[in-house]
This record gives sequence, structure tokens and C-alpha cells, in this order.
Amino acid sequence: MTLDDARNEHTTLLSQISRWDRLYHTDDAPEVEDAVYDAARRRLLALEAEFPELVSSPTVGAALTSGFRTVQHRIPMISLENAFSDEDVADFLERTRKFLALPESMSVVVGAEPKIDGLSVSLLYEDGVFVRGATRGDGSQGEDITANLLTISAVPRHLPPPFPSILEVRGEVYMRKEDFLALNRVQEEAGGKTFANPRNAAAGSLRQLDAKITATRPLSLFIYALGDVSETIAETHHDILERLKNWGFPVNSLSRSCTGIEEILSYYRSIGEMRSGLPYDIDGVVYKIDRCDWQQRLGARSRSPRWAIAHKFPAEEARTLLKAIRISVGRTGILTPWAELEPVNVGGVLVSRATLHNEDDISRKDLRAGDTVVIRRAGDVIPQVVRPVPENPRGAEAFSMRQALTPEGGDHPVCPACGSHAERLDSEAGWRCSGGLVCPAQMVERLIHFAGRSAFDIEGLGEKNIVFLRHIGRLNTPADIFRLQAVEEAISLDNKAVWAAKGKTKLPRDISLDMLSVHQGRLGILPLTAFAGWQERSVEKLFEAIAARRTIAMERFILALGIPQAGEGTAKRLSRYYGAIGKWWDAMSQAATGTDEDRARALGELTEIEDIGPSVAGAILAFFAEAHNRSVVADLLDLVTVEEARKAATTSPISGKTVVFTGELVTITRAEAKATAEALGAKVSGSVSANTDFVVAGAKAGSKLTRAKELGRTILTEEEWGTLIAGVKGQRPLTS
Repeated sequence: MTLDDARNEHTTLLSQISRWDRLYHTDDAPEVEDAVYDAARRRLLALEAEFPELVSSPTVGAALTSGFRTVQHRIPMISLENAFSDEDVADFLERTRKFLALPESMSVVVGAEPKIDGLSVSLLYEDGVFVRGATRGDGSQGEDITANLLTISAVPRHLPPPFPSILEVRGEVYMRKEDFLALNRVQEEAGGKTFANPRNAAAGSLRQLDAKITATRPLSLFIYALGDVSETIAETHHDILERLKNWGFPVNSLSRSCTGIEEILSYYRSIGEMRSGLPYDIDGVVYKIDRCDWQQRLGARSRSPRWAIAHKFPAEEARTLLKAIRISVGRTGILTPWAELEPVNVGGVLVSRATLHNEDDISRKDLRAGDTVVIRRAGDVIPQVVRPVPENPRGAEAFSMRQALTPEGGDHPVCPACGSHAERLDSEAGWRCSGGLVCPAQMVERLIHFAGRSAFDIEGLGEKNIVFLRHIGRLNTPADIFRLQAVEEAISLDNKAVWAAKGKTKLPRDISLDMLSVHQGRLGILPLTAFAGWQERSVEKLFEAIAARRTIAMERFILALGIPQAGEGTAKRLSRYYGAIGKWWDAMSQAATGTDEDRARALGELTEIEDIGPSVAGAILAFFAEAHNRSVVADLLDLVTVEEARKAATTSPISGKTVVFTGELVTITRAEAKATAEALGAKVSGSVSANTDFVVAGAKAGSKLTRAKELGRTILTEEEWGTLIAGVKGQRPLTS
């Protein structure tokens, strides 16, 4: 491998790892399995070992988020190197021995402890008083979460003497499995966010900007190491843990001192065997050289200490019954099958459902309802069905998405969320719901697209605010955006009257969604200004931005509808071809509610438009075939003004005419010829029909020219076409 090749791969890996770190540490939403992440990390280190000039600055965790004060760590909180096999652990011991030049007769003692799957934190004590707590952050800087840590009962506020004047301890905040399940039940009942696993729940709870929310979450803590200390408190890691326990810090009772590889691996296997029965999640075992003077001599590499290593567990598997194959609807309308399982403990987590990816994957694995199957938590996060157990009785019949989506007595597949038509497009592996604008499972994504920069471009109506407005019931369809102000004014008047009747003049302020779910009945329907983050001026600015978009170009309106396969180019072509929204609306409505002949006519008309083929045309007609979608579009047209497509000068001899280009053009490219024709008001089509006015035939013209002759259409050479449009003001001829 050359240096340039290595540099390119190194840059790609850094970008991937940075994204994965952000999703895991900052967003609490892991994207890939641990095994995939670890493999990328190992490859990055291998490249840097072979090409030292590529070594990058240390990276741990992810970039800090706004909202918390930044804390500079006194000593960096770097991460641990991983071991994935017994040989890796033996190599760690051998490297230690060689680095320290230890004789074979001298034993190497390590402290061994379970690796808790939670959020790393630092706690600082000055003169025995807890003064500051922080997340690991990017390793050099963390987020000040002192107020949040004070809500955890396991955090000592004061230490019993004697103690050093400065004591920094490090540990892991986690959530017990039973507390995690209880929290998710409460969240689900309140209509709030549920968490994928205890680690995400702990991280999301601890990093709340409102410490009152953290206080309601059942968080636990283990302390496992020192950070900065003003004086030596012990000579070994084992004795440090004893001192920490005496000061009241929670220390894992399973921590042990081990000597030699056999004792270390025996401990690892015993922890692995009890893993599923532990009340908290672990993903491996950590080994630390016991002697503190040896730790100091070993020091650290740029990203990890030489005196410690994490021995990771392999992905854990279990067997259970595949009770049924269900189907969920994604935010873009993709229909995805998933497995309903007899609940089984996998890696300490009770798993009752798992992803099945798509129909092809189910067919390849030959999975059937009623099978006994092997379940694996990929990276100890995402449950997956690996395979059926062949020696057990098989399920009765093979799975079919078409059959599963077709209701009993029905004659075609429908979306399980909204009942709209569902179809599998030839170009896609999955099935899709055509309900678009009304399907509740797709609504947030559709609204984000609708208000996005390429469509209505409504300033201040991004994903965060759309999710919020959906949550409080203000947005259900795109048309609701243009009713927001009127609804808000009515609610404000109503709310003032209700609170005045209670004898109160001070209206509620800074209500969070968590508070709303608890006090909904008492608070009633609140105006936007009652919610946290919604000041009067920010609400006014949103309404001003919406009002500014009540008049919109036709092509933007079409794009905003989010019709599958109909992007910006298709929206522009539809706009130019039909000219006015009313003409397009009438044509699509007629196709949807009329006869088979009406639909065939509309399909033919659409496919006449340049670059709109049968697949795109079919998607457009399928969209309008749903009465729900037509209702939403009609509602929108009552609330907004759609401008007609820009018309060409009336002096153009081709304005309103349909033109087809075929063969090789000599003096201009095909793309420029089409653009010129469209700019002069012509409709450019990709096929010849009875509606075609001109066929411009270049060299090697084929079947389109033959078809034009059969239909008696006007055929022009490239030179004749140039002469036809040459007289238009400002337009040069196509030929020299």
C-alpha cells in the first residue's frame, strides 16, 4: 500500500469513526454493531502503525453539545484498548513484561472487574466536598453535569476524613435492568420516548438539561479508578478500591485480583457465565496492572493507557420461539417485517422483538412463524434473528409480504398503519405505503420534507419544531401548517379565559413535554408560549415565515407533496408541461376517479414528458389514487396560492407546442436543445404520439422518426429547427 492509498483510507475511517462516536456518545443512538466499530478502530491503528505520519490527535467519545458548561479534565479521560481473544490478553501481559523488563520469575498481578455498559463520568472533591461532575466528552473536555449527578443517591456529598485536599474519581453511571424496563413502561404510558437499552437510557437521563428530569430517572453508579489526586492514597489498584469503599463510593463487588493468564481467563469465563443473571449490563471485563508504580512507568499511548485493557465478550445468542412476523411502517413509507418473539434473555436484556430487514432476507433464511430460532444481540444493541433451528419442528408456511399485507377478504395489499395501497416496486427490495401525506407512521418525515429548503422553505420549521408540534397535536397534515396561527390565537384566548375563571392572572410558562404528559388534564390545551423554548417573538417569527410562503411556485408545490420518485427535476417538468396547478390537479383527479381508459390516458400523457418513464408515472398516479392524498392536496389548495409556470414570450412559434428530439445533434447538445425549447414555452417529450407537434431529427434517428412518419407529425432537420426559432428576440439559431 502506498502512502496516498493509506492516507485516503485513513481519512475515510476517521470520518466514519467520528460519526459513530457522535451517534453513540452524544446522540445516545448507536448506528453500528460493536464488532463493526472495533474492526474500524483496529484498522485505523494498523494504518497508523505502518505509516506513523498519519497518526491523528487523540479521539475519545464525541464533540460536546451546547447547553452544558465545558469542563477541562485535569487528566485526560482516554479510552481502553480492546482484546477480543485469549491470545490478545496473553499479548497484553507479555508486552507489559517486556516494557518493564520483568524477569520471568516475577508475577504480574492485575485487577479484574466487569466492564459496565454505561456513561463514563468524573467526580471532583475538594477538602472532602463534592464540587463538580463531568462527562468524558471528547477525552480532554467534558460537560458539567454536577446538578444531574447530585440527583443520584449513590454519589457521596461529603467524605469522611482523612481525605486528600484534591480527589478526583472516575466511574460509570448505569441503569439497572429492572429499572430500565420500569422506566420504559412509564414512558410508553405517558406517550414519551422509550429507550433501546439501559445504556441509552442512562446516558439520555444523565445528560438532561433539566436536572429535575434526571431526578425522576433511576440511575446507579460504580466508581472504578482515580483521576487527579493531591497525594498518594495507596500503592495498588486493589488498595485504591478499598479506600474508595471506605469513603462511601459504590465499588463493584465482583472486582478481583488475578495472577497469571490462567487465573485471568478463568475470571473472564466465570463473569461471562453469570452475565445474563447480573442486574446490570456488561460488555466485557477490564484488566488493570495492579501496582501503581508500574502503571506510572507504563504510561499511555495517544488514545489508551498501556497498563489496562478491555476483554470484550462476543455477541451473545439465545434460542426462542418466533411467534409471528409483523410489519412496521418506516418514516418514508418503507414497510419492514419484524419478528415477534417469545421473550428471552439475551446478554442480560429481555428481547421480545427483532429486525428481519426485508422479505428477501426472510426468504434466504427460510424463517417461518412457529420456528425455534437463534437470536443474537448484534453488538449487544440490536436484536437480530440469525437462523432457524433445523432440528426443531418448522413453522407451517413460508412468509409472503403480499399475503401478510392483504387483509382477510381483501383483494390487494394495504399499509397496516393507514390502509392505503401498498406495493413492491420493481426497482426496490422492499414494499412501500402510498399513503404519503396521511400515513401517521410517515407524517413527521413528510412534514420535514414539505417545509424543507427545496419545497416550501419555511424558516424555523425544522425537524425539532415539527416533532414538537406533532407531539402536542398541532400538526397532522401539511395544511395544518397554514392554520397554526389561527389555532394558536383561538387557544390563547380560550386559555386566558380558563385561567381567569380560576382566579389566576399568571399563565403557565416553560412547560416541558414531560411535565405536559403528567399534568395534561390539569393544564388543558396550552398556547405555544407556555412551552419551554417558545418565546412570544419566536412564535411571531414562525408565523411570519409561514405567511411568507402562502404563495409558491408550482414546481415547489409539486415537490413538497413528497410523491415517491418525483424529485426536483420531475416537479419542474410537470410544472412546465401542465402550466397551471389546476390543469395538473384535474388530470390526476380524473385518472384517479375515472375509468381504466382515463388512467391509461393519464399514464400515456405523463410518459410523453421528457425523462418521465413508466415507473415515475406509475408512482404519481398511485399517489393520487389514494383518496386521502387527494383530500390533503385539495385542503392545501384552499389555503395557498400556486403560481402558474413561467410562460414564454407570446412571439415564440413553439410556445405550447410538444417537441421530441431524436438522433445526434451536431451544433448543440441534446440537453441545451431541450432547455432552449422549454425556455421558449415548448413541452419537451420523450416519445412520439398524436399529441406531438414537431420531431427534430438529427443523424442516426431511429424508431421515433419512424413513428413520427407513421403518425404524420411535422419532421424538422436540425437546421430547420434553428431557422424556426431564430427569429425569437434574444435567441440565437442552432446552426452557424
